[in-house]
Amino acid sequence: MNCTEVTHLLHAEGKRITGERRVLLRIITDNPHLDAAEIYQLARKEATKLSLSTVYRTVKLLKELGLVQLSDLGKGHHHYELDLKEHYHFICLGCGKVVEIPPISAFQELAEKRGFEIIGAKVQLVGYCTKCCKKRARGTMVRFAML
Repeated sequence: MNCTEVTHLLHAEGKRITGERRVLLRIITDNPHLDAAEIYQLARKEATKLSLSTVYRTVKLLKELGLVQLSDLGKGHHHYELDLKEHYHFICLGCGKVVEIPPISAFQELAEKRGFEIIGAKVQLVGYCTKCCKKRARGTMVRFAML
C-alpha cells in the first residue's frame, strides 16, 4: 500500500487529509518499522509545528481503519508500517536490524492438515545479522535479552 492509496481510503472514510498527515503517511511508507518518536523526529524536519500527540493520534486512526500494522519487534513499544501484506520479521538481537521475510507456506500446510483456518499471524525470528555475528565471534558484543 502506498501513500496515495491510504490518502484515498482516508478520504473515503470522511477523514481530513492535512499537510501533517501527508508528511506522516509518507514517512511511515518510506521507513517501515519506525516507532512514534522516530516518526516524529523525521516529520519535524518538514512540519515544524507537528506535535508528538498528532503522531499518536494519526497512527491510532490508521490502526482503527486497518491501514497500519503495529509490531512490537521485541522492544516493548509499537513500530508502525503500512505494508499490510502478510510477512514476518527477522530481528537482530545485536543491532536491532529488522528484515522482512515473505509468508512461510509450511504454516498454511500445517493448518490445512489440522483442519485450521489461519486468519493472521505474527512471527518474529530473532538472532544475529551477519555484522553482529562477526562481532560476537570476536567477543566484542554484549548479549542482551529481548524477552
